Amino acid sequence: MSPLASLSSLKLKLGIVIVAAVWVTAVATIVAVRWLGLPSIVGAGAGIALALACVQLLARGTTKPLREMAAVATAMARGEHGRQVAVTSNDEVGELARAFNRMTQELAETDRLRRDLVANVSHELRTPLGALQAVLENVVDGVSEADPETLRTMLAQTRRLGRLVTQLLDLSRLEAGEQPFDIRPFAIGELMHSAAREARLHAPENVVFSIDAPGELLVEGDAERIHQVVVNLVENAVRYSPRPGHVELRATGVDGHVVLEVDDEGPGIAEADLERVFERFYRGDGRERVAEGADRGGAGLGLAIARWIVDLHGGAIRAERREPHGSHMVVTLPRGRV
Repeated sequence: MSPLASLSSLKLKLGIVIVAAVWVTAVATIVAVRWLGLPSIVGAGAGIALALACVQLLARGTTKPLREMAAVATAMARGEHGRQVAVTSNDEVGELARAFNRMTQELAETDRLRRDLVANVSHELRTPLGALQAVLENVVDGVSEADPETLRTMLAQTRRLGRLVTQLLDLSRLEAGEQPFDIRPFAIGELMHSAAREARLHAPENVVFSIDAPGELLVEGDAERIHQVVVNLVENAVRYSPRPGHVELRATGVDGHVVLEVDDEGPGIAEADLERVFERFYRGDGRERVAEGADRGGAGLGLAIARWIVDLHGGAIRAERREPHGSHMVVTLPRGRV
C-alpha cells in the first residue's frame, strides 16, 4: 500500500512526490558536501539516488492498477473474462480501476449470456429439426405415408421453428433499440377482442374466453406491439388452462394508466418463478404446469419480449398467483387521450 493511498487526488500526490524529491535531493546534497566533505558531483548523485528511493516509496501502488489493467485487457483479448484488478488508492487511478472491474464483470456476464443463448437456441432448434428429420426419413424410406396427419405434424414443427426465429429476431431488435414504435391512441377493447379471436383459432373448443373491456378505453402506444403482448399472454393462458377451461381478459382505466389482466385456471406459477418467467428461455418446471394435451412448444421467449415491449412503453408487467388456483398476469400501460 502506498503512503499516499488515502489521498483522493492524483494531482496532489504528484505534487507531494515532486516537492519531496526536490527537498530530499537538496538536503542530501548539502549534507554530503558541507558536513561529509564529499565532492559536489558525488553529493548530487547521492541526493538524486535518495530522491528516487523516496519517489519509489511514495508512489508505490499508485501505478500498479494501471499495469494490472494492461495485463487483464491482454487476457480479455484472449477470451479470459471475469478477471479483476486490485484497487489500492482512492484517487483517479483507483476510480479507473473500479470502473474497469465493473466493466470486466459486465463483459463476463454478457459472455455468459451469449453462451447460454447459443446453447438454448441450439437446444430449441434441435427438437423440431429432429422431429422433422425423423418424419421425413420415415416417409422417404416408406415406413410411413405422407398422409394428412403426418403432414400436419410436419407443419406444426415448421411453425414452431418459425415462431422461434421470429421471437429471436424481435428480441434482438428490441435489445438493440432498432424497433421503431408508432405511438398513438388506440382502443384496447378492440385489440383484446382481436387477440382472443386469434387465440381461438388454435385453442381447444372446450376453452372459453370472456372479455371485459370498455370500448371507449384508450391506450397510448404501438397497437401492433401491444397486440403481440396480449396474444402472448392469452396463448400462455390457453396452454396452461385445464380442459375444459376458462380464460378471462379485462381492461380497466386507473388514473392515467390502463391495467390489462389475463387470468387462467391452471396450476399457476410457483412463487419462486413469478419474476423469473420473464427471463429469456426460462420456463421453470413446465411439466407440472402444462395441461394435458396442450401445446408444450413454448421456447421461453414470449414473456421476455412482452416485458421489453411494455418497458419501452413506460409501463410494467408482472405475474401473480390466482386463488384458489391459476395465473394472474397484469400489464400497466399509459392511458391514451382523444
